[in-house]
Amino acid sequence: MVHHPRVHPPRVVVIGAGIVGCALADELTERGWHDVTVLEQGPLFATGGSTSHAPGLVFRTNVSRTMAHLARYTVDKYTRMGCFDAVGGLELATGPERLRELHRRHGLATSWGLEARLLDPGECAALHPLLDPDLLHGGLYLPGDGLARALPAAEAQARAATARGARFLGGRRVVGIDSAGGAVTAVRTEGESYPADVVISCAGFWGPAVGALAGVTVPLLPMAHQYARTASLPALAGRTGDASAPILRHQDRDLYFREHGDGLGVGSYAHRPLPVDLARLAPGANPSVLAFTPDDFAESWTAAQELLPALRGTDVAEGFNGVFSFTPDGFPLLGESRELRGFWTAEAVWVTHSAGAARAVADWLVDGRPGLDLHECDLNRFDAGQLTPAFVRQRAIRSFVEVYDIVHPLDPPGPPRALRVSPWHARQTALGAVWTEANGWERPLWYEANAGLPVPAHGLTREPWSARNWSPVVAAEARATREGVALYDMTSLSRLEVAGPGAAAYLQRLASNDVDRPVGTVVYALLLDDAGGIRSDITVARLDEELFQVGVNGPLDLEWLRRHLPGDGSVSLREVTGGTGGLGVWGPRARDLIAPLADIDVSHRAFGYFRARRAHLGDVPVTMLRLSYVGELGWEVYTSAEHGLRLWDTLWEAGAPLGIVAAGRGAFTSLRLEKGYRAWGTDMTAEDDPYEAGLGFAVRLDAGDFTGRAAIEGRSAATARRLLTCLLLDGRAGDCVPLGREPVYAGGAPAGYVTSAAYGYTVGAPIAYAWLPPALAVPGTAVEIGYLGRRLPATVTTDPLFDPKHERLRR
Repeated sequence: MVHHPRVHPPRVVVIGAGIVGCALADELTERGWHDVTVLEQGPLFATGGSTSHAPGLVFRTNVSRTMAHLARYTVDKYTRMGCFDAVGGLELATGPERLRELHRRHGLATSWGLEARLLDPGECAALHPLLDPDLLHGGLYLPGDGLARALPAAEAQARAATARGARFLGGRRVVGIDSAGGAVTAVRTEGESYPADVVISCAGFWGPAVGALAGVTVPLLPMAHQYARTASLPALAGRTGDASAPILRHQDRDLYFREHGDGLGVGSYAHRPLPVDLARLAPGANPSVLAFTPDDFAESWTAAQELLPALRGTDVAEGFNGVFSFTPDGFPLLGESRELRGFWTAEAVWVTHSAGAARAVADWLVDGRPGLDLHECDLNRFDAGQLTPAFVRQRAIRSFVEVYDIVHPLDPPGPPRALRVSPWHARQTALGAVWTEANGWERPLWYEANAGLPVPAHGLTREPWSARNWSPVVAAEARATREGVALYDMTSLSRLEVAGPGAAAYLQRLASNDVDRPVGTVVYALLLDDAGGIRSDITVARLDEELFQVGVNGPLDLEWLRRHLPGDGSVSLREVTGGTGGLGVWGPRARDLIAPLADIDVSHRAFGYFRARRAHLGDVPVTMLRLSYVGELGWEVYTSAEHGLRLWDTLWEAGAPLGIVAAGRGAFTSLRLEKGYRAWGTDMTAEDDPYEAGLGFAVRLDAGDFTGRAAIEGRSAATARRLLTCLLLDGRAGDCVPLGREPVYAGGAPAGYVTSAAYGYTVGAPIAYAWLPPALAVPGTAVEIGYLGRRLPATVTTDPLFDPKHERLRR
């Protein structure tokens, strides 16, 4: 949130008059912020940036609900403006693996409320007669997709903003951004200065250079992408418009197609990555259009001719390598910088999401919240290690390579890896850890050393899609946790130290629960925004009168807490994650392991549930929290990094007679879903309130005022618009296990979507949590989950499924 104590509405300078900058000026002035100046280094409105050469294809389906919603708003707005042609979008499958992916994408479209149809090869050819149906296995058709006319849309939005008081100035290259007291004050061009309370960088691939002027890291990499146009085609003779047939995606060969009158445009991501050095781009007439490299296009042209026989015997008439923005994770960069107050970005936003992103940022500025969950897109989502030039370059190149790849939800990220590892990483590797990554940390999925452990009698086979990045070892680790004791690496859970005489009052003002409790108390709480949405869930452990350890979900929580620090110096806040390690020691034999090692009494009477104590395990100083994310007796145990290996070895040696195992994230997810524990960012976000998410128990309205309290007062599960609901799949699901984001049907009609899912090895069936209307969130209600073209029967049930009285936690 940005605050403007002196000027309302604030003076806004937008840098860049591409389609995003124009859309943002339009959205801001529509909300009453009329003092808006848009500076553009090129001419208006064909600026020479990515907008000037963008092909304008809009496919709204996305694995991200947020991105799909941004695209949907973009289509709606540009349709109203007369700048969008809904010719439909057709994605093609030329093999069985892609056809399965199209079934998955059909499910995604349905989950996000988009009309979509799966077609056979003949139906595809009927929609687009240039296709060779013999090459096809099928297609996915969305009639609402189509072509955005980017330059007319940009100019129309700029004209609307100008009519409300905004001004657009071309030929103004920004050379400096001034600040004072940690906040922006002005933007300088050559010879001119523009006072500003808010500066928004919408400079596209120039974003890193603009950020550098403000001392802000903008983690994107400019990369060239090939686009070619054919000469006139006899099969399209007489056509003059660009919108008679659906736009096409041939993702098996990294291609897309659109009409240009009686010719076709062909875009390719199949070529080698072509990073662009900004220092070598002159901000001239059209810096984003680079010379075409025919050799890079040769393979794509062959593939295009195979798919569209009308291209055979023709050649590329013209082409160029156009510069676009790619980020380390493929998402935009939206929001206010943590380094400089008042400096905002709306970067790495393509035409598809342009108006939607502008609307979200405008809402964020004017209302203090974007009105849509943007945690995937937030500029501040990256850890410091993920902002290095080498990291940004490697991951952004991977984003380019994977644009049209089939990416499994559990696929681990590519290099660079092992940037952040826990103190016991070597021990885990020796046990055959199969690694993934979270928040930049290496995190084990399972351990091959456990392959010989006893397994449950069910849940050991899966169909190929849900079997990827999974092993039957996961089942063995889940069983070992329920029956014995297991170590879980919790190091990647971000930890903050909050200290000082004002610490208790500070946390009380932000947390939804009563955290001003006696020393030794742990409290589960929520961080709400002003509208009552769940920004995060946290644990607050009071270790001393003026010292708290706060477990949070990552950099965005740290930034939120920093922004709300009192200005009187009464509270200090620092992240301690990197200097510590954390282990979950969980299972019915956890006390048998811990008690002989501890120099304190760890009986339930002396060390109860949701309590914290400092102690020694052997000769290792530790902080112990009586918490469990898997629904079993145990503790979170933390120590400083230099003691990490000693802690692991101490527990491992003492646990050998008890059959101790190390367990990974696969077992963790299964066990947490059996216990009904929510995962922020997956099961609930800032779009949901505590009562909808089943977390009303974490709200104490009698604990004083806190952020969001006024908004949720009077709400309850009875007033919820939708409810996070537990579903249990029955035996007819076979070996299919949902993974998340699948649509849920009731009476044959779409009714909601899955958030988290996994096989429950203790309950003996797949479990899914889903958002459903309250009328359907009734135990016993029969529903179906759409899964790769199948409908899996499921039943609404009460949660938690496992140990509903919490007896195992309180032994």
